[in-house]
Amino acid sequence: MNLETLALQGNQTIYTSMAASIAPRLKEIRNAFIKDSFADFHGMEHRMESVSNIHGIEFINDSKATNVNSTWYALESIHKPVIWIAGGTDNGNDYEALLPVVRRKVKAIVWLGKDTQRMQAFFKDLQLPSACTESIQESVDLAYFSGKKGDVVLLSPSCPSFDLFSDYEERGREFKRCVKNL
Repeated sequence: MNLETLALQGNQTIYTSMAASIAPRLKEIRNAFIKDSFADFHGMEHRMESVSNIHGIEFINDSKATNVNSTWYALESIHKPVIWIAGGTDNGNDYEALLPVVRRKVKAIVWLGKDTQRMQAFFKDLQLPSACTESIQESVDLAYFSGKKGDVVLLSPSCPSFDLFSDYEERGREFKRCVKNL
């Protein structure tokens, strides 16, 4: 199967697809059926969900990324400059694994939430343009007006959302609502 035919892109999708294709082959399910399934699969809400493309700026909802590992995969899968919306309730995450990918992929950070000080301090030495916000509307507006054609605005917080939202789903729905209202 050609990787470009996968409905979802990115390393995490490739790894998951490779693993998921083994079981059907053991049950002797035809390759064509497996191929068609991967070409039609469109993922789940709030996980690398394409929301909109506004004036050439792509908006991706990855609100389900409430940990460092999920955010790493999200950032690693994007091949355009990223304006990263990050933050939430810091639960003592070790952000070390994110440093190389943030250094390579992120052009600006929009901090979202009331508990982002530790995360901000960790990425401070990268000297990326950044701003603090306390609402998703403010985050989306700031990211949009900071972006240019060819950029990606990625909500992939690395943290739970309990400082402003009941859960990642509410945060993701609000992100999509704000993007749609731009």
